[in-house]
Amino acid sequence: MKLFLVGLLALCSTSLAQEHVQDKPFPRSEPRPSASTVQQWQDRKFGMFIHFGLYSQLGGMWKDKKIDNGYSEQIMANAPVPLDEYAATARSFNPGKWNPDAIVALAKAAGMRYIVITSKHHDGFNMFHTAQTKYNVVDATAYHRDIVKELADACKRGGIGFGVYYSSIDWHQPGMDHYIEGNSNPLSEVHAQFNVAQLRELLSNYGPITEIWFDMGKPTPEQSKLFATTVHNLQPQTMVSGRVWNYQGDFTVMGDNEVPAYGIDEPWQTPASIFPETWGYRSWQKRDNLQGKIHENITRLVQVVSRGGNYILNIGPEGDGSVVPYEADVLHGIGAWLKPNAEAIYGTAASPFANLEFGYATVKGNAVYLFAKSLPADGMLRLPHASHTQWQSAKMLVSGKPLVMHTGSDELFVKVPADVATGYMPVIKLQFRGPLHIDEVLPPVGPLTLDPSTAEKFYNYNGEGYEAPKTLYKYRWGVSAGCAALIFHVDGEGSITLISNGHARLIPVQEGTRVETTIGADHTLELTPPEPFEKGTSLPVKIRSIEFTPEACKR
Repeated sequence: MKLFLVGLLALCSTSLAQEHVQDKPFPRSEPRPSASTVQQWQDRKFGMFIHFGLYSQLGGMWKDKKIDNGYSEQIMANAPVPLDEYAATARSFNPGKWNPDAIVALAKAAGMRYIVITSKHHDGFNMFHTAQTKYNVVDATAYHRDIVKELADACKRGGIGFGVYYSSIDWHQPGMDHYIEGNSNPLSEVHAQFNVAQLRELLSNYGPITEIWFDMGKPTPEQSKLFATTVHNLQPQTMVSGRVWNYQGDFTVMGDNEVPAYGIDEPWQTPASIFPETWGYRSWQKRDNLQGKIHENITRLVQVVSRGGNYILNIGPEGDGSVVPYEADVLHGIGAWLKPNAEAIYGTAASPFANLEFGYATVKGNAVYLFAKSLPADGMLRLPHASHTQWQSAKMLVSGKPLVMHTGSDELFVKVPADVATGYMPVIKLQFRGPLHIDEVLPPVGPLTLDPSTAEKFYNYNGEGYEAPKTLYKYRWGVSAGCAALIFHVDGEGSITLISNGHARLIPVQEGTRVETTIGADHTLELTPPEPFEKGTSLPVKIRSIEFTPEACKR
C-alpha cells in the first residue's frame, strides 16, 4: 500500500486550490478582536509595565536579609515568607506618594502609548477592589483606595491605553501556597472559577481594557479557553496575552527580556525590565551607567519594532508609590530620543531586509527608515538587493539634511557623513515611488537540496506553560519559478499541505515521496500542516531535506 501511494502521488495529489491560501493558524476559540483592533494594538509599539504590590514595600529584603534568588516581586516564595507573615504586611502598606496622573505623564514623556499594571501578582494580593476576597488594597490596607481604578481613570484623562496584568495562580489560596519549578502550578477548578469572577470584575468595572496580561501557572486547555472567552465575551476588543497558555492568546509573548532574532508573522510583544534581576522594586539594586541603560533600551525598542513586535518596559515603584528616580531618568532619556524619531517607530511594519550590517530598518507608507547603530568607517550604508526600487530621496530624519545615494547592480548605497550622523542611533529616511522592491536571493536554476536550515521558519508559541518549547508549523523556501519535481526525505509519515503558485495541495508524505509542482512568480514553496489548522498545530513529519529538480511541466 505504501508503494502504491508513493507512485500515485507522482500522477495526482489532492488539490485544494483556492482563491486565498490560509497558511497561518486559526485561533482556537471565538470571539476574537477585530483586524482593526489588532492593527491598532500593533501600531502602538511601546508601552509601560508596572509591577506594584505588597512586595514593593519589602524592596527585596526580608528580616534584614537581601533576597537575591529570583525576582523581588516573588519574595514570598523566594525568601520564603510564611503566608500569615506576608499577609500581615498589608497593614503597613500605605502608598501615599502614588500619583497615577504623574505615572501617565511619565509614560507619555517616554513615548509610551499604553500602560499595564499588576492587578494581582502571584502573592495573591489584589491591587483592585474585588468582592471575591478581602485581601485587597481597599479592604486590607490603610490606603483604602483602588489603585487599578485610579490608574484606569488617569489613563482615560491622559488619552493613553490601559491594561492589566493578572496572575492565574495565587499563593494566598489553599493548596497553592508555594512555587513549583517551571512556574507550572496547576489550577483547581475552584480557583479557575475564582479567576473568572475576578476577570468579570476587571472587564466590567474599569472601562475599556486594551490588553490583559495573563501570567504564571499551568492551566488546562479548558481553563485557558475559559479565561480567554470570559474576557472576549465582555470586551471583544481586549487583547489577551499568550501567557493565558494553550495557544489561546491574541498576541505572542516572548520570554522575559527576550528579543527574537527573526520576524514573527503574528502580533507579538517583548516584556522587558530595566534590570533583568527584578521587576518589582529592589532597594539594594545597583543603579549606574544611566546613559548606557538608556541606550540599551533604545536599542531593544528598535530591534523589536524592526522585527514587527511591540516593546513593553517595566518600572517598579517603591512601597510608598513613588517612582524610582533612576527609572524615571531612563524613561525620560528614551523619550528624548523617541520624540524626534517618532515617525520611524509608531505605525511601522517590520524591516524588509533579512540583515543590515549597520543596524535596523522599518517601513511605513512610501518611506524606509534606517537606524544606524554603527556607522561604517566609510560612512556608506549598503542596502542589499534594493537597486530595483524607484528611490527618490534620502535625508537625516531629525535635521532634514539631504544625503547622497546611488544604486549599484544589486545594492542601494547611502552616504552618511559622520558629522551629520550625530547622537545615538541616528535615523535616515528614504523615500521611494511605486512598490518597494527587494530582490529575493534565489538559488541557481538547476537541481538543489532544500534543507530546513535554509528555510524561513514559523513557530507556535505560548503552549502548555513556561516549559513548553516553541513548535514549528511552517517552512518557506525561495526557489526559481517553473515546474519542478520534489522528493521528500522525512522521519515519520503523515499529510502536509504544499503551497506553491497560489495553490494548496494536500500531500501524504513518507520517506521517498515524489510530487510535481509549479513555482509561481512569488518564488516561494511552503509546507504547513493540513489546512485549515489551529494555532498550536505542528508539522506532522520531520523534514530532513527535499530534492528539488526543475523539469518540464507534464500536460
